[in-house]
Formats: sequence, C-alpha cells, structure tokens
Amino acid sequence: MAHPAADVLVIGGGLAGLVTTLECLRAGRSVTLLDRDTPERLGGLARWAFGGMCLVDTPLQRRKRIPDSPELALRDWVRFGELAPDDLWPLRWAEHYVERSTPDVYEYLQALGVGFMPAVNWVERGLQGQGNSVPRYHVVWGTSLHLTQAVIAAVQRVAQQHPGRLALLHRQRVTDLIVHDGRVRGAVAVHEETGAQQSFEAGQVVVATGGLNGSLEQVRRHWPADKSQPAQMLNGAHPYADGVVHAAVQAYGGRIHHAGDMWNYAAGVPHPQPHFQGHGLSLIPCKSALWLDHAGRRLGPQPLVTGFDTHDLCQQVAQAPRGYTWHLLNWRIAAKELAISGAEHNPHIRDRRWLPFLKELLLGNHRLVRQMLQESPHFVAADSIVGLAQHMNALAGNRDIDPATLQATVDNYDRQFSQGVALTNDDQVRRIMHARQWGPDRLRTCAPAPLSLKGSGPYIAIQVRLITRKSLGGLQTDLRSRVLNDQGQALPGLYAVGEAAGFGGGGASGKRSLEGAFLPGCILTAQAAARDIA
Repeated sequence: MAHPAADVLVIGGGLAGLVTTLECLRAGRSVTLLDRDTPERLGGLARWAFGGMCLVDTPLQRRKRIPDSPELALRDWVRFGELAPDDLWPLRWAEHYVERSTPDVYEYLQALGVGFMPAVNWVERGLQGQGNSVPRYHVVWGTSLHLTQAVIAAVQRVAQQHPGRLALLHRQRVTDLIVHDGRVRGAVAVHEETGAQQSFEAGQVVVATGGLNGSLEQVRRHWPADKSQPAQMLNGAHPYADGVVHAAVQAYGGRIHHAGDMWNYAAGVPHPQPHFQGHGLSLIPCKSALWLDHAGRRLGPQPLVTGFDTHDLCQQVAQAPRGYTWHLLNWRIAAKELAISGAEHNPHIRDRRWLPFLKELLLGNHRLVRQMLQESPHFVAADSIVGLAQHMNALAGNRDIDPATLQATVDNYDRQFSQGVALTNDDQVRRIMHARQWGPDRLRTCAPAPLSLKGSGPYIAIQVRLITRKSLGGLQTDLRSRVLNDQGQALPGLYAVGEAAGFGGGGASGKRSLEGAFLPGCILTAQAAARDIA
C-alpha cells in the first residue's frame, strides 16, 4: 500500500524530527512524519529528559559575569572530546555548535516560549580541569517535556494554518529505504499493531530515529575492543533507538562513524515501574557519597566523584567484577544531593512550580529520598553499618560485604575530619570544596563532614550499574545534514539529524561530551537539514 507522496519524509518523532518538521512546514514544504510510538509519547527520549543544555556566551551567562566565548568553548570541546585534527565533519559541527548555540538554540527556544532557570551549572570540569573551563549548563524551566510540548504546539499551529501540509502517522516502524535511480525516494514501514506494510515516497528523506544505545545488543556489539564491557547494563535510552534504519542507510552506502563512542552514565538503578525491559533510571551521583566496590571497599586510588569526567566514571565502573558498585551515604547527604535525571523525578521543575522547588532546594529533597527507599529495592537503609551490610548482602544475594570491612571504610574516611576540615587530605574532599566555590553547586552539595556525624543518619546504600544513554557517533553528515558515503559524497535525497547523525558529522562531541550538547545538537542539525531542503 502506498501513501501519497510529500515533499519531505521525516523518520522519527523525537526532538530532531519535530524541529525538522516544523522548519520544513514553515518553509512551505509538505511533510509526512512517521513516528514509531503512540500519540501521547510523541517527542521520543526528549519528552522524558531533564533539559540541560550546553550553551555558549548566552545573555544568562553574561548576567552571571561568566566570561565565555565560542573560541574558549571550542578549545574546551576539542580538548575534552579528544577530536582528531583530521576528523573533518565532527570538527566542523563542533565549530558550528559553539558559534550558533545562542542564536539558533537559546533565542530560538525563547521565541517558542521556552525559558531557562536562572542558574548556570558547572558540569564536566575534567579530572585535571580540561573540561568546561566555565559554567555552561543551562536548564530548561519545565524540563525537556515543556520544550518538547512547545515544539509540538508550534508544529500544530503551522499545520492548522495550512491544512493538508502535514501527515503525522504513529506506530510506524521503518524497516527499509526506497531507492530509485541512485536517489533515496522514501521508506517502507510496518504498523506496530496491525502489521500492515506501507510505502511512503517523498522528494527528500530525513532520518531522525535516534542512536544505537536503545539496544543493549548494539551497545555490546560496538563497545570498544580495548575497553572492559560491564557485566550488567541498564537501558537509559529509548528502546526504539535500535539501529535498524542505520543499517538500511549503511546498505545504501551511508557511513556510520564512531559507533563505539557512547555517552553512558555510571550510576543507574532499575526503574521501579519500568516502561520497557531493562529500563533504568540515571542517578546524578551524590558528590559526598563514598563510591565502593562490590566488597564495600572504596574505589580508587583516585576517589570517584561526579561532575568532572563522566566518561572516566563509566570506564571505572565497567571493570566492576560483579557488574555493580555501591554508593554509601547518609540521610543528610541524600536529602541535599540526591537527584535523578529526567522529567519524571523532578516534578517541581517539570511543572514549573517555583515555591515548592525552592523549598526542596533549601530544606532538602526528603520527598525523593523517601520515595526511592519505598519504591526501589536497590536503596537500603540502616541505623548501623553492621545492619547496612546485612541489607546490602541480602540485596546482592551474596556475602561479599564484610561488616568489618565496611566499617573500616567509613572509619578511614571519617578519621580525616578529626582535626577539622582545614586539615583533611582527601581528593574527594578537595573536589567537593572546589565544587562548592560555585554558587549553584554550593546549594546542592553538603559541606564535607564525617559520614557518622551525629544526627545525619540513617546510613543509606545504593546499588548502581552502568546505564546506557546516547550514541556519540552516528551517520556521517556534512554541515547541511546530508548523509555522506565512505568517499565523503552526499547521498542524493537523504539527510540525518540529531542522535542518528551523532549530533552532527557522525560524532561532533568526540569521545566525551561537555554534557548537555545533545538537545541543542538535535535542534542545530534539524535546522541545517530544513534549510537545505528549503
């Protein structure tokens, strides 16, 4: 069965696909948008994301007297991501990103009615300061859900103004491309519920299907051969980001670039109410928690602390022999520092409720701590280290945690505070003190203190695993978002945007991201494709 041809066929209804659709409609093109999910889940992974964005030299940064510039950002980006000097298109996309993130993302979203929280956060500083040299992490007020809803509303407004220009079809799983006379002319899709197969033809085809990391099989297949694979992994990506359309593009001659470069997270827990098999939640690890191995010993020799190098954290925990590690903390730390990435567990930000948000920020997020202790078996608590060790062993199903070893880990950490914080000599404490120099981090990070500090209990342990998230590599594209072959030539009629394109060029971030480069990368690559199509 054939569907009426459109000017543009967009495959995938995530943020990149929606922005491509919006800008093509605005340019007067007719669009068929195929989305694999249900109507209420239009927006893909962006609908559930937190909404952090790496933006360069914004008005908000200037108001906070943060001295940023595209030149400084590009230097940080290339150094931290370890981009090779001859990796042409990733470098070109990195340059484009730092030059255009303010006008084409920050101001573009403001025009859609999307605002940002007043604080600029400092993430991915680098283990030795080679990451973000200044704060750049802007958080959407309303989370990425509000952003996605704003783009959907804009698409609906244009579609209502021009009836017949948009065909939005759900539950369509694209299985192959249609190629005639050396040009991509459309795609073949199967309806997820009825099994009916349909062909969709168009003048131009845009792949916006997300990356590879929604499939643990794909993650393991592309895992770098020289790096340890974790024994266990959770899925924090979209399950429909499975690489099927990537393979169809590759069969046509498109190049998949840097498939082994991934942006995963080191501290995931199984979702208490999973949306799909293996679904995990990504914790934002508490800086003040001790990160322990399966036997209750502190990982090291350099303590693991979030906010500096997520890529390094993942490499460290991937070597865990049991496939999991532990966070050891107390209620005082959890109430101030515990956070879970995404819209679901940040309801006050998601629903734009300032007063409840400020109350939790100042008094502690006791609600979230109680919720996770009640809902997740991977959070355990006890009033004593001996009791905590018993709960940890029961959860793990073994006797790896010796109570005496766990007690010694706590005592060794606490002992350094015996002469006061000024005389501590621990790299984790140094990193905490450094983080607290920046105001937003000070609000969310405890002053260093012994874990056994009176009145700080009970003790809490969290069993965490590596969790997948983004593909940093993808289909290689030029600055017009056209898919390229191995000879660097554009494949006629075919574009790729967002994560499907490695957020531009098949890997604009390199081996590491400055964090928050993904939502803006979706917007920038989608705008480029729509401009070229128009």
